[in-house]
Amino acid sequence: MSHPIRIGIGGWSYEPWRETFYPAEVKKAGELAFASAQVTAIEINSTFYRNQTEAVFAKWAGETPENFRFTVKAQRVTTVRKTVEDMKTSVDWFIGGGVTALGDKLGAINWQFPETRKYDADYFGAFCSFLPPEHKGVRLRHAIEVRNETFRNEAFTDLMRQHGCAVVFADDPDWPMPDLETADFAYARLQQSRADLETGYEAGELDAWGKTLTGWAKGREVFAFFISGAKERNPAAAKALIGRVGRP
Repeated sequence: MSHPIRIGIGGWSYEPWRETFYPAEVKKAGELAFASAQVTAIEINSTFYRNQTEAVFAKWAGETPENFRFTVKAQRVTTVRKTVEDMKTSVDWFIGGGVTALGDKLGAINWQFPETRKYDADYFGAFCSFLPPEHKGVRLRHAIEVRNETFRNEAFTDLMRQHGCAVVFADDPDWPMPDLETADFAYARLQQSRADLETGYEAGELDAWGKTLTGWAKGREVFAFFISGAKERNPAAAKALIGRVGRP
């Protein structure tokens, strides 16, 4: 049985999208409602820089369709801590800060590490041990985004599999990471959209991504986001790919 494939964008407030994505009649306050009807998932990026309140997360959840999902980037302070005690404190602080008010619409949390962070078994073993499987009755799934060649080893893959954490697939040439099947979901960040293409990617490239994600979905739920690249084209890229794989 195939698992859901959810495709979307990073955030929903980006000024060029007022020209390329949002109709004139959609006001700023209505952007999330409109965007969530066009795509099937959104990665919340703003939480990487500042946390949000429980009330804000609940409001966002209430503005989106029933089968829609968010993923959330954890606050950047959580992935730069040096001591075990500081790691646990910062993870607990973020998890307890309101994100579970998204309820069933919380698909996963992306813990993005800086590219200067190299693989260290003790460090990542400790970090992953602090990631809870649930909080306030809400299931939590964790994706680890690393951007350093030292993570291309079996020990890291085994550690992620042991903790049930997904490894974020990235097609950025500066820090590429392959798809590693380590959890019950896959998390992809597609970063090669181009401004000279209306849908960001060539039709053949979107066809290929459709086949790839469909293959992943045979064993895992899939989240895929068009991030970075020519951001003004990313909503069109997401809609075009949804047209190829369907809605969950």
